[in-house]
Order: sequence, then structure tokens, then C-alpha cells
Amino acid sequence: MGGVVVVTDSGADLPATAGEADGPSAVEVVPLTIRFGEEEFVDRVELSNTEFWARCATSKELPTTAAPSIGAFAECFERAGDAGASGVLCVTLASSLSGTYQSAVAAAAAFGALPVRVVDSRSVTLGQGLLVAGLAARAAGGRSLDDLARDAEALRGRLRLYGTIETLDHLRRGGRVGALAALLGSVLAFKPVIEVRDGAVELESRQRTRQRAWAYLLDKVTAVAAPGVELAGIAHAGASGIEAFAAEASRRLGRPLPITSLGPVVGAHTGPGTVAVGLLLAG
Repeated sequence: MGGVVVVTDSGADLPATAGEADGPSAVEVVPLTIRFGEEEFVDRVELSNTEFWARCATSKELPTTAAPSIGAFAECFERAGDAGASGVLCVTLASSLSGTYQSAVAAAAAFGALPVRVVDSRSVTLGQGLLVAGLAARAAGGRSLDDLARDAEALRGRLRLYGTIETLDHLRRGGRVGALAALLGSVLAFKPVIEVRDGAVELESRQRTRQRAWAYLLDKVTAVAAPGVELAGIAHAGASGIEAFAAEASRRLGRPLPITSLGPVVGAHTGPGTVAVGLLLAG
């Protein structure tokens, strides 16, 4: 009998090695859809991250996103069964921010070939990716589906995701400011430092310049990581100077922080220059 397959959606920005394992424990990704006006693309299938950001630089229309269909999740679960998996653990981006979780739950309810558990990551981008990576490593170690579902609940509470947004223009124009709406007028002249906490985007700090925002972010991550870190990483949307930022973060945490590209699902709403730092704290 094969092991458990870990499934996620393209709202997750995975650490570089998370999806590279062979066999049942590899991570399967169900893509969302990206739209520029009337043009529609399957995320990371018909439109790479590089192509997305290049298109953003020239498009007059803001990109929008759409959740995967129930059928897209069902097809992924079926492939896992055909490959001999004993079960599927599906980890989605925050249900408070997308209908992706609901699509996965509906697909799991209608799928009877093997057991499927759906977990709301209550996070996005690298936070979701680190949760998936931690669970994939445990699946590769032979954990059962029931054990992995319990692991997911425990690991979710140890996720920390912070970021800086270069401009609030994308959030404002796209109507996705959410919890920041009441503060929008007062932060336009600032560089906001945000935290994704339990599925909500919260304002952590306001800094006058990007340099100060990045310095604050480094100090915050250093303090939070003090008890120990299982996994960590950085995702960004073409932020200049990110290598030096990552080098300093790695020095402070005493471990390398791999850099990955921020994907379209989150990037469509936060815009270029966004930087996110994710931590999965040690248990």
C-alpha cells in the first residue's frame, strides 16, 4: 500500500525542495486561474511567475484570480488513487480569502475511492507552503492520514507569516484591503508591515521607508524565531536588494532562508516589490 499524497493549491509558494520527492509523498498542486481582463490562464501551467510579473508591468488591467473547480480537485485525488496512495491530505489557502477550500471540501465529499482530509491552512503564499512542506516531510516518513491530519492542526498553530508591501495600490484597486481598510487613508504615505494571522491580514507596523520596513521585519522575525525554527523561507515579487535582505535574515536565524518567487495568486493582490518571510516554529 502506498503512502499519503499531500495536495495543495497554487496559492502556496513552496520552498524549492518541497515538491521534488518521488512517489506518493510528493506534493501535488491544483492550480487557480489568473485573469487579465478577458484573457484567462491556468496558474503556473499556462502562465509562469516570470510571465505573470512581466504582464503586470505592461497591463492596464489588474489581474484577478479564481478558485479551482471541484472537478480539478477530484481529478487530482483520482490521480493519487491511481498511483497507489493510501489517502490524500489536501491543504488549501485560507478559506477567509478564497473559495478554494470550499471546492476541495466538496470534491472530497464526493470522492469515495480513498480517504481525503481537507485542511484550511489559514495562511497564504509561503506560510501555506511551509505548512505543506512540513507535512510532506512527515508523509514521506510514513505517517498515516489520521496522524497527518493531527499534525496539520499542530503545525498550523506554529506558522508565522510577515511581509512588506511596496504599494497598497493593488490592494486598494482590487478591493482586497480587508482588515486594512480602516487604516488605508493613514498608511498610504507609509510602507506597511503586515502579518497573516489565522487567515486574516493584519497591520503589524507602519514604517516611513522601505529600508525601515525591512529593518523592522528583520527585527520581528529574529525575535519570533528565538525559540527555534523547523522551516523558514522568503518569497518576493521582484524586490531589488532581496539577496542582501535574505543574507542578513539567514545570519540572524543561523540557517539559510531559501528565496522563492511570489506567485500570482497572492501577487495579483499585493503587487510588485512585495516581500514575505515565513517561519514554521519548532515544536
